[in-house]
Amino acid sequence: MIWQKSGDFAANRYARGHMWRFDGGLEVPASASPSVVPEPYSDPAAVDPEEAYIASISSCHMLWFLDFARQAGFEPESYEDRATGALVRQDGKTWIPRVDLNIRVTWANAPDANTHKALHDKAHHACFIANSVRTDIVVNLLEDNP
Repeated sequence: MIWQKSGDFAANRYARGHMWRFDGGLEVPASASPSVVPEPYSDPAAVDPEEAYIASISSCHMLWFLDFARQAGFEPESYEDRATGALVRQDGKTWIPRVDLNIRVTWANAPDANTHKALHDKAHHACFIANSVRTDIVVNLLEDNP
């Protein structure tokens, strides 16, 4: 992660934009959320930590789900998750108490609805991120096309 001062730091008028650097060389622009730090000191086009948190939960769940579906002999054609979460102020702390995974899967060969749900339950319990947080993670299956 790299940040460089820009603006009047002492007066709290400085840019929160920074760059995430990952092992493989990918660089991702990041910033505080505009809902936390107003523009121009935040960058709404960049990823904020809260978005990244929700995306990491979603990604981890998907990767486990795909592997368990493969192991069970099912073949997803596409997987989409419009995950949501919200910051809440509670007991003097701001946190994300709940993340909803709003998942739509299309299949080449689909499991029945109960097996599909069981694959998601197995993925949820295997996900390293889900096992590391106190946020409630709710899996909502938007479409099941058996």
